[in-house]
Amino acid sequence: MALTINWARFGAVLFDLDGVVTPTAEIHKRAWADLFARWDFTDDDYLAYVDGRPRYDGVATFLASRGEALPFGDPTDMPGDTTVCALGNRKDDMFMAALDRDGIAPYAGTMAVIAELERAGVGMAIVSSSRNARPVLEAAGLGDRFAVVIDGVVAVDEELVGKPDPAMFLAAAHHLDVDASRCVVVEDASSGAAAGAAGDFALVVGIDRGGNRAALLEAGADIVVDDLGETVANSGPSEGLAA
Repeated sequence: MALTINWARFGAVLFDLDGVVTPTAEIHKRAWADLFARWDFTDDDYLAYVDGRPRYDGVATFLASRGEALPFGDPTDMPGDTTVCALGNRKDDMFMAALDRDGIAPYAGTMAVIAELERAGVGMAIVSSSRNARPVLEAAGLGDRFAVVIDGVVAVDEELVGKPDPAMFLAAAHHLDVDASRCVVVEDASSGAAAGAAGDFALVVGIDRGGNRAALLEAGADIVVDDLGETVANSGPSEGLAA
């Protein structure tokens, strides 16, 4: 049964990017798996230690899970394996190479919601821990569709704590001049759902792209769908939400 949401009643919708708007989560996952191949990196590792976190936090959190420790280093470190930052920068190079080679297309279901929000004049923002959010949006042909983009670069500039802290989502609401109580958070990562729950937003929508439904609900998602297109009214049977 579909779960229809009346998106027009909200003041703004704050979208995570990877796995929500674009299928870049798969590119990220492959890059992380290649980076951590020596430690037999698994899908469960990706969800538990990396998904939704700022890049260097993901490196440090995963290494800690294996009892490994490296000096943090500096974000200007050359890609390599001697520091947390060097590993993170090597992963970034791997991701960008795949994006340049293969390109990216947005999820059709998410685009249906974006079109509905644009028709209703509802504000939209991207809230992503990635420093590559803008290049990904450009690659997907969405560079001019979002009034506000709070990404890893902005988080550093504005000294915002990363997910699962709600600071990045709250900053997006502030930039859109919409109170958090009137904003929807859309996330596919449990860390992002936890950030949405901690920020007292109107609604936290989780997207389960494969095996993360229970973790999203446990983290604080109000509802979880397989694809955002399920929330758009259609001719099939549906259960209304926020009518």
